[in-house]
Amino acid sequence: MVSSSSEASGSDQPASSTPPAASAPVSVVPGLWRRMACWLYEGMLLFAVVFVSGWLFSTLGQMRDAMDSRRHLLQAFLFVVFGVYFVWFWTKGQTLAMKTWNIRIVDMLGRPVSQRRALARYLLSWVWFLPPLAAIAPFKLSGAESTVLIFGWVAVWAVLARLHPDRQFWHDAWAGTRLITSKPMSRR
Repeated sequence: MVSSSSEASGSDQPASSTPPAASAPVSVVPGLWRRMACWLYEGMLLFAVVFVSGWLFSTLGQMRDAMDSRRHLLQAFLFVVFGVYFVWFWTKGQTLAMKTWNIRIVDMLGRPVSQRRALARYLLSWVWFLPPLAAIAPFKLSGAESTVLIFGWVAVWAVLARLHPDRQFWHDAWAGTRLITSKPMSRR
């Protein structure tokens, strides 16, 4: 009887076993170009977040100019604001840019990302910028040299995803997250 039901369904597995689709969702990793386009779009959206947050901080802190002694405090404030932005959206499954590019973030089992895992991903994602910024500081590079170094590192880091077995970014692998192709999630 088991063999006839498995033959009828067209599978080689006995009817009592759990089908693979029930244990882990089938997902497609978005292509590198699409992920980088989403990354750039995210940067444009973050410009608005920086503008509003910086204005709020400057107004409430009564900063007179960009060279104010509190600029490092502003940078720390923006680091926290970015963290809140990303952690909040990632726990919902998608940022605004990810919705546009049909990309969703999940954990390794295809489940929604927890706040702890989203925070870990946020901290690990700074590998996009910290290595070149650490190289710029001691050498006092010019603006053009700094820009080339930062974008060069971003390109190298993006291409390194091709060396990952699932073609994920390495900070995603370290954080236990994955980017998958998905339609925008519905409002609930």
